[in-house]
Amino acid sequence: MPSLMLSKSRYLNGLQCPRLLWIATNEPERIPEPDAATQHIFDQGHLVGDLAKKLYPGGTDVPANDFIGNIAMTKQLLQQRRPLFEAGVLSGQIYSRADILNPVNEDEWDIIEVKSSTSVKDINYHDVSFQKLCWEDVGLKIRKCFLACINNQYVRNGEINPKELFNIEDITEEVIAASEGIRDRISEMLKVISSPECPEMDIGPHCSDPYDCSLTKCWDGLPEHNVFTLYYGRKKSHELYRSGILDIAHIPAGYKLNDKQRIQCSCVRNGKPYTDKEAIRQFLNELEYPLYYLDFETFGTAIPLFDGSRPYQNIPFQFSLHIQENPESELKHYSFLAEGRQDPRLGLLASLSKLIGGNGSIIAYNKSFEEGVLNNLGTSFPEYAGWTENAVSRLTDLIVPFRSFHYYHPSQKGSASLKSVLPAVTGLSYEEMPIASGDNASLAFLTITFEDVPTNEISRMRKELLAYCKMDTEGMVRIMERLEEIAR
Repeated sequence: MPSLMLSKSRYLNGLQCPRLLWIATNEPERIPEPDAATQHIFDQGHLVGDLAKKLYPGGTDVPANDFIGNIAMTKQLLQQRRPLFEAGVLSGQIYSRADILNPVNEDEWDIIEVKSSTSVKDINYHDVSFQKLCWEDVGLKIRKCFLACINNQYVRNGEINPKELFNIEDITEEVIAASEGIRDRISEMLKVISSPECPEMDIGPHCSDPYDCSLTKCWDGLPEHNVFTLYYGRKKSHELYRSGILDIAHIPAGYKLNDKQRIQCSCVRNGKPYTDKEAIRQFLNELEYPLYYLDFETFGTAIPLFDGSRPYQNIPFQFSLHIQENPESELKHYSFLAEGRQDPRLGLLASLSKLIGGNGSIIAYNKSFEEGVLNNLGTSFPEYAGWTENAVSRLTDLIVPFRSFHYYHPSQKGSASLKSVLPAVTGLSYEEMPIASGDNASLAFLTITFEDVPTNEISRMRKELLAYCKMDTEGMVRIMERLEEIAR
């Protein structure tokens, strides 16, 4: 594609940030490559797009690897009046491709945009409005615009049924509304990409709206404890930044902050952690032995892989469990990591239910995740519903002392996540681990399970998965030990 041309993706870049638009057009090498987890999301989108084509039988794929060839072939195929997939159109300096163009009536067409998300977003209207303009500029009559997104209530039963997997929503009116002023916006964007210099643009809310911008270097130069690390700062953070206050330590004494934000500011200024011993004691006193420290690893695909599962449902494939029978007993560790391409849930549930007894506190970090997994397991496997219900009733959330700021260390930088709390409280860290996030764990499991991977690589990645999940529960144990020290 010629560089000084406005494609749909660049138009969306321009709506977010002129600087992003200019760099994407003129210096695309400055745009970081997507990480493995992000690339996986893109790959999911391609799979979803292929399934959506089955909704329009008799359609034709327009080869997309040749820019000029795609446009030329689209012109020819339009005459045949049948559904087209990835049809391209060039009108002057604007260019777009349609996921699906569907012929209707005598001489009209519908645009169907396919998304792997589960709902329509405002940015989708702008996306389709640009497509609509491109097609209408070359004389095509667009009747209606639709968005096909994933129906997250669909439950797989046998082969995937595309008609049930997708919700198709008529977005014609919203697209027409989004089209207001579009030619002026395009004109301004063409001026931006034609400029020899990259436009200056300060950081602001647009950096994460509608997507997190990949140009993170724009944030370089901010102090370690910058105002964007303020706990749930949101609008306040941007307000402070615009007023010239960059560091939390420099927030004026009279500035309106909530109690947690004030604790954070005080800790940054004095460089010491804050503790509420009485609140920590109360949290610890509510625990009942034996203690079960539990962590799940899951994956959630747009297209459900197993019968009885839904799109994006968290499918647990691994757990780590540390058990302490009483304050004096030795810690015991158990783990499960599924093998093979079959549904891992029943095997995991059978293993876990043998290890967790009928009483004692089950400790998780941000327990809503484990709670959701257990509830879904009980629903999918009714024979275990009583056990999962009992387990859910005993869940205790280790995030509470940190989310409530009963303990806060300045190195947490406004975050109560396990990845932030663990090094702040214990000195332990995930930094040197080959797998260091839940997203990467999910991707690693899907890779070794459903792709062609050498045996030695599978063995290595399984060890890394076991080490990562174990770190989560061992980390909770160490945090608990530290809380007990503080509470004495």
